[in-house]
Amino acid sequence: MTALSSALVARLRRNLLRHYDRHQRDLPWRRTSDPYAIWVSEVMLQQTRVETVRERWTQFLERFPDLAVLARAREQSVLKAWEGLGYYRRARSLHKAAKVVLAEHGGRLPDEVDALRALPGFGDYTAAAVGSIAFGRRAAVVDGNVIRVLTRLLDDDGDVTRAATKRRIQAAADRLLAPRRPGDWNQALMELGATVCTPRSPSCLLCPLQRDCAGRAAGRAEELPVKPARGPTPHHDIAAGLVWRGDRLLIARRPADGLLGGLWEFPGGKRRDGESLAEACVREVREETGLEVTSPEPFLSLDHAYTHFRITLHLFHCVSEHGTPRPLGCEAPRFVSVDELDRYPFPRANRRALDALQTAGAGGHPRA
Repeated sequence: MTALSSALVARLRRNLLRHYDRHQRDLPWRRTSDPYAIWVSEVMLQQTRVETVRERWTQFLERFPDLAVLARAREQSVLKAWEGLGYYRRARSLHKAAKVVLAEHGGRLPDEVDALRALPGFGDYTAAAVGSIAFGRRAAVVDGNVIRVLTRLLDDDGDVTRAATKRRIQAAADRLLAPRRPGDWNQALMELGATVCTPRSPSCLLCPLQRDCAGRAAGRAEELPVKPARGPTPHHDIAAGLVWRGDRLLIARRPADGLLGGLWEFPGGKRRDGESLAEACVREVREETGLEVTSPEPFLSLDHAYTHFRITLHLFHCVSEHGTPRPLGCEAPRFVSVDELDRYPFPRANRRALDALQTAGAGGHPRA
């Protein structure tokens, strides 16, 4: 692994910041000094493509123009504005942190990294990113792009999931941080990983650090960083019911502390071994809401991928004629008209099903 001498550090800082000044992408959150707006962008950019965030960041700020407006909003309104971005825990944490800042910091984000780190949803990355970009604090960010750039630059072949390797990478990031321009340095390093030092086929000839890249000199830049081999991605068949009562559909809210917490969905769950999909649909609706449904008819199947598993969602039209839905394995089950569904935040897979339902015409009712 390459040692970072003072001369090397100075050269790397100079070359990368010069490249960034000339070639940085024109992104809207780089045109503001508002810490709140910068914070929102950093939360959105985690696990979401820049081009998606470019549009949605502006829309979110139009809906919640400052921290006080966000703090006073209903969580359901925040989740609805976040719909389609995924990783909804980010939105809930953003909302919770805004409430804390309004109550304990007078509505102004604290400008010290340690104080930021104490807020809901602020791990090391977010605290360093917001602290450096919004307030000029000397805090080095380490994300997936930074890990890739630094392991290649230093030819570090340690397993990046191990604590010892993480400590080396953080130490290198701390050593390289440009003290006079910490926010620009952090953004430059992340952008280099996103646009030049990419996971596959990195554009080494365009890299401002190529002269000093030990991984490239060793001929194995593309082999880094080293990660443990992944096992097969689990797949689950999910059966869910479009449960009709007259011209109204049953929806339920997912528990706040679980996957996709706080979002609404059509009730359903995993098919068990030996069950047909239709049987799974009937059972899941009963277990989640206490309702008995009849006449399940296949409507749509669609595939969807999450971070660590994949699903095929199988939707069935079915009917419930009697009984009041109860929150047995869900929250706040209720029958609503098809026109009302757009008021509720749904996960992406359910939203795709809803779009297909509305496209089917006549409200999508199987007997309309």
